[in-house]
Amino acid sequence: MPLTALTGSRLRERRRSLGRRQADVAAAAGISASYLNLIEHNRRRVAGDVLIRLAAALDMDVGVLEAGAAAGLADSLRSAAAADTGGDRGATVAAELDRLEDFIGRFPGWAGVTAGLQARVGQLEQAVAALNDRIAHDPHLGLALHDMLSAVSSVRSTAAILAETDDLEPEWRLRFHGNLQADSERLALGAEALVAYLEGTEAEATSGVVSPQDELDGWLDRRGWHLAELEADPDADLTGEIAGLATAAGRDLARDWVAQARADRLALPLVGLEAALESFGPDPARIAAQAGADVLAVMRRIATRPGATEGLVICDAAGALTFRKPTEGFRPPRFGAACALWPLFGALARPGLPVEARLRFAGRGGRPFLARAWGQQSHPGGFAGVEVRQAGMLLLPLAGPARAEDLRAVGATCRICPETGCPARREASILSESIR
Repeated sequence: MPLTALTGSRLRERRRSLGRRQADVAAAAGISASYLNLIEHNRRRVAGDVLIRLAAALDMDVGVLEAGAAAGLADSLRSAAAADTGGDRGATVAAELDRLEDFIGRFPGWAGVTAGLQARVGQLEQAVAALNDRIAHDPHLGLALHDMLSAVSSVRSTAAILAETDDLEPEWRLRFHGNLQADSERLALGAEALVAYLEGTEAEATSGVVSPQDELDGWLDRRGWHLAELEADPDADLTGEIAGLATAAGRDLARDWVAQARADRLALPLVGLEAALESFGPDPARIAAQAGADVLAVMRRIATRPGATEGLVICDAAGALTFRKPTEGFRPPRFGAACALWPLFGALARPGLPVEARLRFAGRGGRPFLARAWGQQSHPGGFAGVEVRQAGMLLLPLAGPARAEDLRAVGATCRICPETGCPARREASILSESIR
């Protein structure tokens, strides 16, 4: 049975909560009071019959003394402490990590509450990031608000004319009434579309304020980012499903993606990909060399295979994100510029050279990732044509603990990144010290 130094602290707190003396509990367990005193102060480890007898004497479940649940709780509390001291924000009072196990053992309820609050803060920060991304950088939202304000101004002007003009001709009055009704309907429809968009409902697809890229992302997300039909038959027809997308631009993007996925599938079948991953791990450059495929195609295959946990972003020569597959702990921005410190942009500037970095995404409990980026160029028009560049960044969750000083701190975009000392910052963050 795996035990930790928390065992003695839990035994002590349980005995005290029952109001029992050490001597009485020791006698019931068949051990000396001095031995129990050492156990309770975490100076002796216990297991086997002694642990079972102590648990019975204190009417405890032996499973409560196991390390599993406590280990997860301790990890959550360490993440909370790291979040408060991360970056260069600093904490007013540093957490006493050397007494963490004693804290969990003596006050398991408060420890659980603290860990729960840490998780909740992380969720709220993600929600703030998503809402800010929509409000601050979403051109479709701006257009919808502009249309609503235009309708409101028109209604106000027409109503003012009707209210302030007593001798208005009947013909003109009827015309103004018609304008007022039309503007009111336009305002109501705009408000309904805006509410549907902000609530993220299915009405996004028919409201006219969702972007084509969002349509593509939503379609792929519902499919688990995998087109299973192409694995069985590269010529599988998905036109019927694509026709269900709301906009022509969204359908065009979906058709382009299917064509790209079909080419990737022919270049690197799933069986070959799985075998390569088994041999080389998720190293796109090695797999590409072995399979005779290009590196970005391998990245796409890795990130969109069944059950893949890797994240992937692809950008064009302007740095605009043309493909955005999120993963736990990383959600790329929907609009606006991404973090300039992403290895993605270093690879874009140096096509053909692999770029690798260990990252920590800013925020409470930011997860560590291994980022592998690759840029490539092509000349589809020949020597007389233009150069086309694109780059991809594959994000692999790092297993095991990682020191903060070994990780590059990056964000999604400056406006929602709390790293105040970042040399590449473009604008102030709304997650400033004053509201954290």
